[in-house]
Amino acid sequence: MNRQAVTHPQRKNTNRIVAGVCVAFFGGMIGMAYAAVPLYAMFCQATGYGGTVKRATQQYADRVLDRDITIRFDANTAGVPWQFQPVARSITVKIGETSQAHYSATNKLNYATAGRATFNVQPELAGPYFNKVECFCFTDATLKPGETLDMPVVFYVDPDIINVPELKDLKTITLSYTMFPVEKNEKNKPVVSSAPVKDKSNKVSHTEGSLGG
Repeated sequence: MNRQAVTHPQRKNTNRIVAGVCVAFFGGMIGMAYAAVPLYAMFCQATGYGGTVKRATQQYADRVLDRDITIRFDANTAGVPWQFQPVARSITVKIGETSQAHYSATNKLNYATAGRATFNVQPELAGPYFNKVECFCFTDATLKPGETLDMPVVFYVDPDIINVPELKDLKTITLSYTMFPVEKNEKNKPVVSSAPVKDKSNKVSHTEGSLGG
């Protein structure tokens, strides 16, 4: 009887400890699951993994090659009531040249709506070498009824891309944006248009009358 009286409280304490560890572990797993998406997005933007455009740490490449590459522009919408499209479907630039292109978005409804764009590049291996200097991506934009917004993107292709065996003969890179609606409970933030890059910019012009998203 005395032995049971001693071990019973100890067993209770052990069970409480085990239960506490399990709860803490479960809570930690939930926290990691919620953190996984933004952390993965940050990782992709820093490294260009999975076709995500790499965030540039400088405005210009260290050199410009005498070699052309064509950048194609793609636009899609996923539930946002906007007409979202590139101003031009493609431009041809020098590898290493800092260039500027434009997208436009028009709210087709009779009340204000908000959207936010995500992006990637194809082929995926080109992601680490497509450097985004300025971009409207991941920034909330609110458009009034019928309002149209100019959305510039400034970029350059890292000259080191020619050192990658799979990419050394690459002729075309596709930059693709998808516009999503912003939930009503989120704080809307207007897009701030970036100023054109002086001297080395390559502002695209209208090449087609009607461009689909």
